[in-house]
Amino acid sequence: MPLKRMDNVGIVVDDLDETIDFFRELGLELEGRAAIEGEWAGRVTGLGDQHVEIAMMRTPDGHSRLELSRFLRPPAVADHRNAPVNALGYLRVMFTLDDIDETLERPQARRAARRRSRGLSRHYRLCYIRGPGGLLIGLAQELG
Repeated sequence: MPLKRMDNVGIVVDDLDETIDFFRELGLELEGRAAIEGEWAGRVTGLGDQHVEIAMMRTPDGHSRLELSRFLRPPAVADHRNAPVNALGYLRVMFTLDDIDETLERPQARRAARRRSRGLSRHYRLCYIRGPGGLLIGLAQELG
């Protein structure tokens, strides 16, 4: 059976409201929020009896989603927020936008831009920022 699509990327966060606000400001839409708990959920994840708050964020084109999760039980056990870009495993999410400079002037992005790096290739301007909780976010602007 061929792969149909990528449904979402999951990100564990420590402040769900702040992270929702950050991604809204970047242009994602809040699709929904829910609390997931109990043994049935723990059987799926292998975590046993769990309680997690989730929020699903959708890109404006409707093709991509981020699932933001805040674990209340059991608590998060590993912290990759300060990992360098060559660390093993999932690292960052990258968004293409119209204007990096305009985006970085927005309040949430301005706070996140404290730790940013920028680069330029033949086809893109690129910028990495640390969002809420240290999440690594890539921003790309296509060049004409």
